[in-house]
Amino acid sequence: MKRKLFYPFLLIAGICLAFASRIDGDPFEALLERMKAYNKKYAQEKVHLHLDKPYYAVGDNIWFKAYIINTETQEPSDISRILYVELINERDSLKKQLRLPVGGGITWGDFKLPDSLAEGNYRIRAYTQWMRNAGPEFFFDKTIKIGNSWSNTVFTNTSYTYTKENSGEKVEAKIEFKDKNGKPYAGNDVRYEVQLNFRSLFKGKALTNAEGIASLSFLNTQPSLYKSGKILATITLSDQKKITKEIPLRTTSKDVDVQFFAESGNFVEGLPNKIGIKAVNASGLGEQITGSIIDQNGTEVNHFQTRHLGMGSFVLNPQPGFTYTAKVKFSDGSEKNVSLPLIRPNGYILSVNNVDKDKLSVKVIRSESLNDQKELKLVGQHGGTIQFSSKIKADKQMVNVSIPKKDLIEGILQLTLFSGDNVPLAERLVFIYHPEDRVLTKLETEKTSYAKRENVTVNLSSTYTGQPVSGSFSVSVTNTTAVKPDPENESNIFSTMLLTSDLVGYIEKPNYYFINEGPEVLQNLDNLMLTQGWRRILWKNVINNTPPPIRFQAEKAQTISGTITNYGGKPSPNSKVSLFSSSGGFFALDTLTDAQGRFSFDQLMFPEDTKFIVQARTAKDKKRVDIHMDIVPGQIVTRSKNNGDIEINVNEALSAYLQQSSNYFDELNKRGLLEKTLMLKEVQITEKKQQAKNSSNLNGAGKADAVITAEQLGTCVTLSQCLQGRVAGLIVRNGQAYLMRNGGSIPMTVMMDGMNMGSDFLDNINPVDIETIEVLKSIGNTAIYGMNGGGGVLVITTKRGGGNYSNVFTPGITTYSPKGFYIPREFYAPKYDAAVPDRKPDLRSTVYWAAQVPTNEQGKSSFNFFNTDEPGTYRVVIEGMDYMGRLGRAVYTYEVK
Repeated sequence: MKRKLFYPFLLIAGICLAFASRIDGDPFEALLERMKAYNKKYAQEKVHLHLDKPYYAVGDNIWFKAYIINTETQEPSDISRILYVELINERDSLKKQLRLPVGGGITWGDFKLPDSLAEGNYRIRAYTQWMRNAGPEFFFDKTIKIGNSWSNTVFTNTSYTYTKENSGEKVEAKIEFKDKNGKPYAGNDVRYEVQLNFRSLFKGKALTNAEGIASLSFLNTQPSLYKSGKILATITLSDQKKITKEIPLRTTSKDVDVQFFAESGNFVEGLPNKIGIKAVNASGLGEQITGSIIDQNGTEVNHFQTRHLGMGSFVLNPQPGFTYTAKVKFSDGSEKNVSLPLIRPNGYILSVNNVDKDKLSVKVIRSESLNDQKELKLVGQHGGTIQFSSKIKADKQMVNVSIPKKDLIEGILQLTLFSGDNVPLAERLVFIYHPEDRVLTKLETEKTSYAKRENVTVNLSSTYTGQPVSGSFSVSVTNTTAVKPDPENESNIFSTMLLTSDLVGYIEKPNYYFINEGPEVLQNLDNLMLTQGWRRILWKNVINNTPPPIRFQAEKAQTISGTITNYGGKPSPNSKVSLFSSSGGFFALDTLTDAQGRFSFDQLMFPEDTKFIVQARTAKDKKRVDIHMDIVPGQIVTRSKNNGDIEINVNEALSAYLQQSSNYFDELNKRGLLEKTLMLKEVQITEKKQQAKNSSNLNGAGKADAVITAEQLGTCVTLSQCLQGRVAGLIVRNGQAYLMRNGGSIPMTVMMDGMNMGSDFLDNINPVDIETIEVLKSIGNTAIYGMNGGGGVLVITTKRGGGNYSNVFTPGITTYSPKGFYIPREFYAPKYDAAVPDRKPDLRSTVYWAAQVPTNEQGKSSFNFFNTDEPGTYRVVIEGMDYMGRLGRAVYTYEVK
């Protein structure tokens, strides 16, 4: 009996060993395994922010919740435990940065928008340190409009017209100036400066007419170099007060860029090639075009037109020896010829049909002359994770491959065709639409109509494939009368996680592909895949075994670390290092350095503005050592890719919302519940100039038009407040210092400890850390700084000599002020008691916000709030994910009468 069992067992073992040896010796299987290992080791992260509103007003709060996904596991990320969220203004300058702790792939926070901010197109950017290795192209980076009515006195509305003049582009602008009540500023002087690509190119003067309109024009003689920028328009009011408005100039022309893309990267003669079209105007938005394909004999061989947002496609079979040109016709009737992609004499094509909801049909087509391949391989990967692989016999010129969609993950699938030698031959992006992969979230209320100030209870249920699931959700409630929905542009977890986080470049109206359904939407989405570009993971890196550059390690916790050296620069092992802090209660920690002089304090929890003292002693208790703290350089602010989302007239676009929010802020101000910036009158300081020790002033220490010392900086919170009114002819506006001698149009340069920090850095400096500020106003003092001195210079000398730590004063001791965790504020929602009526008006624009609404094991949860005094249609938006990383989103409305 045992013998009978032995032979079948031997046979099975032999088969398994043969199979294992085949895999072990198969280079293609080895490549797939390498890809799997590569993706596991260098897994990427995606971040989405759920915002409470699509736009804001100065004085508002921006409430948000962050969701972070590991692309390798498709689950809530545990790679990083710290997230950075930033608010960036139109000048690509960082206004505020939050550092937030992450747990279970979620965190939340908020931004307060002070009335000192100017209106404009701001950006919210979110990333982890680990994401910085892949590059800012894959950060969450969204443009939001922030209007200003409550603290604003001058409102502008600008229109542009563009004409060609020889090789240049002439721009004519009409800027309408009005006050808060809509009354035009008539007969006022206006000085303007045109900045293109951050360079000042044109200046001039104008006078507003009876309608408050100032007209100006300029000729851009280098349109290929200077494509966009802004106009700084300074109007002088009747009280001689000067107000400067920054007006976006998205483009200097009305040119349309037309590009054609071969379906799988190859435009091959003698084969039916699908060609994608993308037409984008100079403002970054899609432009509808029509046209025809003409051969070298002038014969029309095909016709094309864009279908959605300037995108479309057509099929062309180029014949040997022929050349082809696209004759494009624009909406204004003009025409131009555009070259098609380079035609290859032979090659491979991946032709994809994504219409069937159950399967993906792929045709692998080769040139007839390419018959040297015995076998081809087709691989599909999503975020670096292999979804399928198939070996294809190459004995036919065309082979059909059918791939069941039920085995694929929702999102972007990258198809790659490999040769028998594992060389990539063609690629194609496809979007797999799988709503059943999402968490089904449902919102319900007891009634469909409520009264003002009535208590509303909303019940939430979350299920996946019909079964209840636990998850973490966030909810926002707004009144559509006050906050008009912007469904195609608002923050949307589906479009972020499934689309924009995997593509480079600007995508216009990404939510369109998720809030609409039908064959036309799928076709438009496929045209986007044809024309947008490739994913971040490249096969060539895997094939060549080339790891991505890792400059930033994933942060698991707050850590304070560094190196102790002797005065000769050699490591000091076994040195005792002590960490002290009195912020929020005294504490002290001790550790020893290793053989390389390294020390580290891990698993720390400390809030913003926490200050530390680091003390080091050698093993022999000597204090003459240098302390070198580990400082991770900050992420630079790259130029915004979202040029198409820029609104020229922000206040005009948000006029209805600004009126409502202005009433709300006025009511809060009456009750003393609103923080308002106190603008001090300018006073002249005539005291004797102070000497500036350790100054980096190029003129020499103390050689300045005014010197402000540390003693004069002890009563203000921000440096802007310290400077306002202290020096004659110096004003502070929107966090930047200006001199009145040049009309207040050029911001002063900030030089801190010899480093040029730009003009937007004032409020990033703690006044208590400053020893002196030397104000350089006159040409005699600013000339030595060249172009940097055009608007004046502020030479700032810190007590610590620069950076965020120093060991200048006492050997073996340094102070250190790292970025701590932000502590989110709690959203305030009133609770009305019928027995004690509250007669104060309730004009909230965000009716309710909750960052954490978890569902239990039964997939159930509920939340409640009170309506405001404003009737209308109330819109409830909930977003989130279950504990497996599956996404959910729902929108629900009810009436308030």
